[in-house]
Amino acid sequence: MIDVESALNFYRVMAYIVGVMLLVLCAAMVVKYGFDNGTMVAVVGPIHGFLYMVYLVAAINLGLIKARWSVGYLLLVLIAGTIPFLSFVLERSVTERVRRRIATAS
Repeated sequence: MIDVESALNFYRVMAYIVGVMLLVLCAAMVVKYGFDNGTMVAVVGPIHGFLYMVYLVAAINLGLIKARWSVGYLLLVLIAGTIPFLSFVLERSVTERVRRRIATAS
């Protein structure tokens, strides 16, 4: 179960990082379209894109390989990095689900 716990910790870190970067990207989009300055989007967009890819790997590692979630739940978790605030909400749900699984396996 130590593999599952370490995968959960990595997922949690990535969920928070991607969630924050998505909010920064949303602010950058407001600056781009509201104030006609696309510099922030040009910087933050690729960073969020790269971090989102790392988040996908972390979620697939945890959900598909370690914790064996259903495909529907895994897809919801994967999409969470693209909807503002959803990665924070689902991080809590994922943590509870995985910790319950660890507790019942012990």
